[in-house]
Amino acid sequence: MKTYIKIIFVFVCTIHFTMTAQQTEFRNLNEALKNPEKVVRLDLSNQNIDVAKLDLSMFKNLEYLNLKNDHLKSVPSSILKLKKLKELDLSGNDFETLPNDFTKLTSLNELWLNDEVNLNLPKTIGLLTKMNNIKKLHLENDALKELPNNFENFKSLEYLYLNGNKFENIPLQIKGLPHLQYLELRQNNVNPQSIEMRNLNFGFKIEL
Repeated sequence: MKTYIKIIFVFVCTIHFTMTAQQTEFRNLNEALKNPEKVVRLDLSNQNIDVAKLDLSMFKNLEYLNLKNDHLKSVPSSILKLKKLKELDLSGNDFETLPNDFTKLTSLNELWLNDEVNLNLPKTIGLLTKMNNIKKLHLENDALKELPNNFENFKSLEYLYLNGNKFENIPLQIKGLPHLQYLELRQNNVNPQSIEMRNLNFGFKIEL
């Protein structure tokens, strides 16, 4: 009997979770605007939307926002009012720097800045190092050969993704990061046979 009740409980929880996910994740802006307070995840990537003129602050419960490949010349200021935002994808846009007020996103813990050909990385990193909440950073396909010297100040970082760049060596700027657990360097020019450097001397897992 107890086993039967447990199975029913798991089944009900699964249905509830599925229905909740369907209610809170949106890819259609018009649908999201009908009940903005219910929107937890919003994917507006690869869409012909003038995001710069959209007041995203109405999505007060938003935790995930994807604006990938939306031709942004700057980061919309309304994003900075999203107090619950945890994950933000700004990949493939046209801006050079993040706004100084980006530090207002105190709940943000994961940021995607992939495919950013115009990105001023030293200035961007200088800003991100002030955000102790950021644990995961994606800098993939950014044509990077090295990391800026100020990267060693990114003390909060735990996961770093540098796939698809032009690194020939593991960047030394990351060796002193006290909380770094994982580094991805796939599709670079780093020698994959350097096992000692990969997983012993650095003290964290490296995937080449």
